[in-house]
Amino acid sequence: MAGIVEASAQHPKPEGALFSYGTAGFRMKANLLDSVMFRVGLLAGLRSKRLGGQTIGVMVTASHNVPEDNGVKLVDPMGEMLEASWEQYATLLANSTTDKELLENYESVIRKANIRADAPASVVYARDTRESGPALVQSLVDALNATGTKSQDYGILTTPQLHYVVRCINTKGAYGEPTEEGYYRKLGDAYKVLMKGKHQNGPVTIDAANGVGAPKMKQLTEYIGKDHFDYKIINDDVDTPSKLNHSCGADYVKTQQRMPPGTPVQPGARYASFDGDADRLMYFYIDSDNTFHMLDGDKIATLAASFIGDLARASGLNSLRIGVVQTAYANGASTAYIQKSLQLPTVCTPTGVKHLHHAALKYDCGVYFEANGHGTVLFSPACLSTIASHEARSPAQKTALDSLQALTDLINQTVGDALSDLLMVEVILAHKGWSPKEWDSTYTDLPNRLVRVEVNDRSIFQTTDAERKLVSPEGLQERIDALVGKYKLGRAFARASGTENAVRVYSESQTRGETDELAMKVRDLVAQF
Repeated sequence: MAGIVEASAQHPKPEGALFSYGTAGFRMKANLLDSVMFRVGLLAGLRSKRLGGQTIGVMVTASHNVPEDNGVKLVDPMGEMLEASWEQYATLLANSTTDKELLENYESVIRKANIRADAPASVVYARDTRESGPALVQSLVDALNATGTKSQDYGILTTPQLHYVVRCINTKGAYGEPTEEGYYRKLGDAYKVLMKGKHQNGPVTIDAANGVGAPKMKQLTEYIGKDHFDYKIINDDVDTPSKLNHSCGADYVKTQQRMPPGTPVQPGARYASFDGDADRLMYFYIDSDNTFHMLDGDKIATLAASFIGDLARASGLNSLRIGVVQTAYANGASTAYIQKSLQLPTVCTPTGVKHLHHAALKYDCGVYFEANGHGTVLFSPACLSTIASHEARSPAQKTALDSLQALTDLINQTVGDALSDLLMVEVILAHKGWSPKEWDSTYTDLPNRLVRVEVNDRSIFQTTDAERKLVSPEGLQERIDALVGKYKLGRAFARASGTENAVRVYSESQTRGETDELAMKVRDLVAQF
């Protein structure tokens, strides 16, 4: 324990700083993170001890944030996010003001979580391409060394690749080989099985946000081979840190609703954007009139659910329970399409991957995507067993069954993964013979608007019904409902941001003008508080 105090002295907490571990872990300006990284190292070791020495992952990234930011999050043994009840321990350790208080809080976590101090501990870690990464990793390593925690550095990876590695280690290889090469092999082999006898409709142009997804996509496609996967890559400069996420990437495309500047325009061609750590994916295309069309997480979810349903029926597996999980930000038209056209159940959860992931586990096959392009597909152990043991009764059933089996390998089931999701979309479009325009025409999004409203105290905005209704401030929801009732197909909600002192207002209705008007009226209501 004395080693912790001594090592901690090299990583003092900035005076007056307050830290909070949320859905994205800790995320902020990189120059504030040194002490946080050290304390996360302490927590990762404790989490591993609590789970009998299972390996815990630590990912150093700030995803789609600006280059000056960085962050860190923990990965639990099956590649899922840190158990929510442990977020309080992360916050407690991060806010310890002195080395002595840190040790006291460290010991209190051991008591509260019923941890055997002499239990073994194992941690693996990786980072994205940010300039601040190496120094922050060293702060993490100092804590792992101070506590005698066994650790392994996986260098530069995408966030989903680290999630994959953690699950592989803890399943002793049952999920795959716990290496970067093993990741490429698993996805690449599955892709080739699924594309047997199929062809892409020309190349897909990938905007890699000048982030870690660029070199990793190139390595993945080298394994697959140019004969099997046709692509072009833009915004792939990882050697100029200031370019990361700058006027490019999935978040830019989603929020600006336009192509990144400098993108070569080819009407009807497919374009895809990653975010900075390659866990989000957005598709888009330009039509013959040079109009931009976005194919977001809702469109990807409906495409995946449709294809899985087709394969299940063609395999003779009609009893598989397939469901789609969305948040309040999902476009109302997508929900109607899933329920009425695909005839699949939908469920709405609060914003945040942990909520969607948990709800998706309740189905044999749970499809979840946030509108921002983060999502994946989960297959339950019983579902995987059923697929593996099912006997095909015809060559057509065998082909569909082989495709469904390969799809369970192609999809990274630990977390949303831009590389894996991109291959999935390319496979489905090839099977259906669809252009992006045909994919887009499955349903028409209602016009929607997202507005950010700065407030004095976001904590007073409390919600219920998966964040679609406000319970406080008192009377505000009734006033929003009264506004919404005046617009055809109108829907609007307000929820506090999880990362800044602001409230986000979402609106949709039948026309663009009415949607914008509804958003501004709800914004004005919120701004009164």
